[in-house]
Amino acid sequence: MTQHTTALLEPARLPGLDLPNRLVMAPLTRNRAEADGTPTPLMATYYAQRASAGLIIAEAATPNAVGQTYPNITAVHSPAHVAGWRQVTDAVREAGGRMFLQLQHGGRVGHPATSGLTPVAPSPVPLPETIFTPEGHQPAPVPREMTAEDIRTTVADFAKAARNALDAGFEGVEVHSANGHLLHQFLARNTNLRTDGYGGPVAARIRFTAEVTEAVAAEIGAERVGLRVSPGNTVNGIDEGETEELYPALAERLGGLGLAYLHLGYADPETPVYRKVRAAWPGVIVANPVLKEISTDGVLRASEELLAAGADLIALGRPFLANPDLVTRLRHGAPLNEMRDRYFMYVGGATGYTDYPALDAQPSSDSIVALDGDRVA
Repeated sequence: MTQHTTALLEPARLPGLDLPNRLVMAPLTRNRAEADGTPTPLMATYYAQRASAGLIIAEAATPNAVGQTYPNITAVHSPAHVAGWRQVTDAVREAGGRMFLQLQHGGRVGHPATSGLTPVAPSPVPLPETIFTPEGHQPAPVPREMTAEDIRTTVADFAKAARNALDAGFEGVEVHSANGHLLHQFLARNTNLRTDGYGGPVAARIRFTAEVTEAVAAEIGAERVGLRVSPGNTVNGIDEGETEELYPALAERLGGLGLAYLHLGYADPETPVYRKVRAAWPGVIVANPVLKEISTDGVLRASEELLAAGADLIALGRPFLANPDLVTRLRHGAPLNEMRDRYFMYVGGATGYTDYPALDAQPSSDSIVALDGDRVA
């Protein structure tokens, strides 16, 4: 098969870690863990299939019990969790890959029917929608407002979880401050109504995310820590307010730490906030594009636009779900598998998880797509 040249597949480097290409597998919750959050052997197969990515960021793992969001979500706060993740990292390393683990606390995105605990949040503002539990969809509970001691304990839990991740064989961790979960709730004006030093003006609303990230960096080394944010994202009922001020301020506060990267979800290079964050952040930017189409052309076009706009690495989610050999398909301009019904994204078992086919060794010539969008004759 013909090989094509694209900046996306050139080698890259994070602080202390060489990457064979600029393609990152984004963290994707798949609900295949045991009920207690322990990763399964099937998960090891799934991630090893995708080890050709420059970097895999494993799905969100909770740093403590109250942070659990949905059923069968992974965790990293017990010896069983560490042992389960070790099976995954061993399989990926044997296949030639590298992994970070995303650390995520759900905050108000949780339910006692799932975790056995009342969710905590910056303020007692419930999720404005039902939430899925082992007993089906239920109204979201009013979360308990975090005390100063809760905040200190949660910061310490993130640091401990980061240490557990390294013990489990990960190269590093990604602190999740996006998608309407706990850290994002502290950033947003409609979920953070506090009047202490963690609420109100922008400098106070970024404080919790900054303190968690700083504590994790102090525990395992800044070069092993990434941070994910999703500026302007309204998922899970979020209304940030001052988006264009929040994220440059956060980038400036943490920019001197020497973190591995800043990961921008739903990155649009045309927006002012993207340009401001890129200007404020001195290190590596991982950008997750908004894909207009899930195709070889669509992925390459969106990725190369972000690289041209100053991104260093490109994180892709949905294309990796159906294409374990995505790197090979992009290298050869080959078509992508179509994703199956969304039902299979969040249920147990191999169907729609580990059973997507790899690229045929000899695709027909009319299925090969050149990187400029023209068909190869």
